Amino acid sequence: MRLILFGPPGAGKGTQAARLAVRLDVPAISTGEIFRGEVSRGTELGTLAKSYMDAGKYVPDEVVNGMVAGRLAEPDAKAGFLLDGYPRTSAQAQALQDVLAEASTPLDAVVEITADTEAVVQRLLKRAGIEGRADDTEPVIRKRMEVYAESANALRDFYAARGLLRQVDGMGEIDTVTGRLLAALGVAEG
Repeated sequence: MRLILFGPPGAGKGTQAARLAVRLDVPAISTGEIFRGEVSRGTELGTLAKSYMDAGKYVPDEVVNGMVAGRLAEPDAKAGFLLDGYPRTSAQAQALQDVLAEASTPLDAVVEITADTEAVVQRLLKRAGIEGRADDTEPVIRKRMEVYAESANALRDFYAARGLLRQVDGMGEIDTVTGRLLAALGVAEG
């Protein structure tokens, strides 16, 4: 299965991506984790990514698109993948569609995990305290939520027009949300 999960920061995409990847036996590919890894290693890409992330902005499309295209070309992604946090814009969605069309590997589904904004802000502040994530201060979180909201409608329209969009409520117990995701994908639990 070739799948995209998108939704606001803190909606549970990472948690659910990990669970779905195991259930579907595909790699979960998270641009956020890739960038944080680059930041922790102090690479040039990491330094650039950090400057954007610390300001609550997204890393430019040309950097992200190239990184994702390279990752999808790796052997473990040939039979399927789950993208977590990419694409974020309709331009990235078009770039991804072009890469997948060239490889004759169309998407199977795009799932938007929806969540209450205030609940997500509190979830992210709690996570910041536990994980010590410098990019999760309240002003930066709120900025990220604004940036997400600006691009979400275009993504919804892009994928709905292609018959790929499914929406799943991301609020509630982790197992409950996983069950909703599997049902939306037509995958039996178990």
